[in-house]
Amino acid sequence: MRRAVALAARGLGHTSPNPVVGCVILDAEGQPAGEGWHQRAGGPHAEVHALRAAGERARGGTALVTLEPCNHTGRTGPCARALLDAGIARVRYAVADPTGQARGGAATLAAAGVDVAAGPLTDEAEAVNEAWLTAMRRGRPFVLWKYAATLDGRSAAADGTSRWITSAAARADVHRLRAEADAVVVGSGTLRADDPHLAVRDRDGVTQPLRVAVDTDATALKPDARILDDAAPTLVAVAEDADTGHLPAGTDTARLPRARAGRGLDIAALLAALHDRGVRSVLLEGGPTLAGAFLAAGAVDKVVGYLAPVLLGAGPAALADAGITTIAQALRMDTADVTRLGPDLRITAVPAAPTTTLAEEN
Repeated sequence: MRRAVALAARGLGHTSPNPVVGCVILDAEGQPAGEGWHQRAGGPHAEVHALRAAGERARGGTALVTLEPCNHTGRTGPCARALLDAGIARVRYAVADPTGQARGGAATLAAAGVDVAAGPLTDEAEAVNEAWLTAMRRGRPFVLWKYAATLDGRSAAADGTSRWITSAAARADVHRLRAEADAVVVGSGTLRADDPHLAVRDRDGVTQPLRVAVDTDATALKPDARILDDAAPTLVAVAEDADTGHLPAGTDTARLPRARAGRGLDIAALLAALHDRGVRSVLLEGGPTLAGAFLAAGAVDKVVGYLAPVLLGAGPAALADAGITTIAQALRMDTADVTRLGPDLRITAVPAAPTTTLAEEN
């Protein structure tokens, strides 16, 4: 199963709106016979690739798959039926399918006499597929907020310059995050300050993410902005009453309601629009104001911070107002990973589970 999880990870950034899935087939003697992963939406699922590799050795064997085999016919046939037709005798799946459309594969297999059980390595399989699982369970894309800052929490110097706070190793890692995401989102402040490009560079075989420019009043994005080139698809999110006449003809725009309080767009509406477009994972890259709006909306599922051993003493903070006014409201995080990248630290954190006080229990 651990091998199946590793195989599933190869599909990150390529399978949306489908999940990433890995599968290993053992023959009747318990020896590896075939393996595969879901490589792209519309293509064969992991089980089909693995069964093709195993051939006749699959008969009487075991399938270990990271997600419950699907039970429906979409652009491909049901994997539960493929496993039955191949003569698989045992199936172990790490995570149950949460979707009403596809789940039920385990029950179908069990009804046909296959030995089926959930597990092992559920946590590992959940982690590799966290974006898709979050999108299915919450009805919105998984959001990873990435930022780079100095040790004193500054995202730029007092004059606005920010290239480069972090090292080349950290910047290369950001391109990995982009390559694994369905969409990369920035706000008007970043558009004005950096004229970002946001396409993935220096990685082979990449499916370029959707570049999303959140420009509420359509005043930050210039007609010659780098994000409007043809290196990757681009969506410009603006308010319903914004004047977009200056944008190049054919620019893909989404008109969304403004936030009820404060400035900017309604974050829930933005995420719903992206979800409707098949986006299951969002990399939120900038800047502090947009990040604050996402956090205030409760729409950040993971944080990756790149901390450089640099001090500035002045300049914008990495995070602006997030609606937190007292320490009791602080969003507590659990540190999931700390990795050194050149001179920098990459810290990965997720929101901590809510704690219950003794008073609340009573």
